[in-house]
Amino acid sequence: MTDFHSLYQQHAPQVHRFVLFLCGDSALADDITSDTFVRAWTARGKIREATVKSYLFTIARNLYRDHLRRNKRLTELEDTIPDSSPGLQVRTEHKAELAAVMDALSTLSEVDRAALLMRVQEDMPYEEIAHTLQLPVTTVKVKVHRARLKLMRVRGAFKEVNP
Repeated sequence: MTDFHSLYQQHAPQVHRFVLFLCGDSALADDITSDTFVRAWTARGKIREATVKSYLFTIARNLYRDHLRRNKRLTELEDTIPDSSPGLQVRTEHKAELAAVMDALSTLSEVDRAALLMRVQEDMPYEEIAHTLQLPVTTVKVKVHRARLKLMRVRGAFKEVNP
């Protein structure tokens, strides 16, 4: 197995991106990514090379789920600070479309969101996703397909309203 620094350099950006799309909060994604590698570092067993990414994603997802359980009673504050930077109309439209898709992504169940992100963002094989989420491969394929359809409907509805 490679040394821990190499492991971190190779997988940290992917873990961070995965967690960021799970939670939508950059600071929380930073914390969970750090905690993921601390847990991997302090784990007693050796990590097999073939399953490193899956192993790290499992740790990250579990840390995110722990965070959700701990903060169940907290509510998010409204974001009322306007963006002061001038933007072009196209950039604004893209930002609005991205917000609509991110909102739709946040309405997916945690397991559906995790399956979709592992497949689309990280290009993980369905078998590895199924192993990570402890689900049958067919269930993972259905979850990813349905999540994609939902996001495509949101994008389609957005484009109808904003041609």
